Amino acid sequence: MNEVGAGTAAVRVQGLWKRFGEQIAVSGIDLELPAGRFIGLVGPNGAGKTTTLSMVTGLLRPDQGTVEIAGHDVWRDPVAVKARIGVLPEGLRLFERLSGRELLAYTGRLRGLPGDEVDKRATQLLDVLDLAGSQHKLVVDYSTGMRKKIGLAAALLHNPEVLFLDEPFEGVDPVSAQTIRGVLERYTASGATVVFSSHVMELVESLCDWVAVMVAGRIRAHGPLAEVRGDAPTLQQAFLELVGAGSRTAGADLDWLGGGAR
Repeated sequence: MNEVGAGTAAVRVQGLWKRFGEQIAVSGIDLELPAGRFIGLVGPNGAGKTTTLSMVTGLLRPDQGTVEIAGHDVWRDPVAVKARIGVLPEGLRLFERLSGRELLAYTGRLRGLPGDEVDKRATQLLDVLDLAGSQHKLVVDYSTGMRKKIGLAAALLHNPEVLFLDEPFEGVDPVSAQTIRGVLERYTASGATVVFSSHVMELVESLCDWVAVMVAGRIRAHGPLAEVRGDAPTLQQAFLELVGAGSRTAGADLDWLGGGAR
């Protein structure tokens, strides 16, 4: 599976820009993400995380810049790149009139895997992700947590080198979140790379060993978690200081709110 070893770059981004009309979503970022790590791309809503991941995974063409994954250019060699990555995008759209097992069977065959191997891997993933009892239900009837889990199963089915997840725990119940977490930790322990975006600092701090902080389309800080956290007691505090939110006083001008006043 892994052509890139630990200590090398799984993802290399250079001069990446994206504009939507007059709005600059991503402002010329340069970033190298190390292989074999659990990496968090963190930032407030609107920071450009989803846009960046969409460009890195070949879902959105950048205005300028290059992206390489495992040494292959995302836009010049898309077939080689897509064979090496798994993607769970935000707002994942699935074939809802297929059952969970049918969805995995279809995905695996699209990836060119032999039918017997697809069936074996699908059975294992459905079991590990606690979906075996729902494998014959239509995806349209799945809960949010179940959709995230079947989407993760589809992203992992071909055993990718790098897995990209956009807000994978958003709207997921604690039991499903713990199941997803266990699978991801097992996956990275094998030497694979996970890159996931989130604005929940406690989650990132508990999962990741390497982080990049994105603010207003730029990378504000990146590196091992302890290095980015620095002297701050938590990643949350370090993040607030990086984005300049530490000195704001919430509700300072809302003296009319509460207390039964009208």
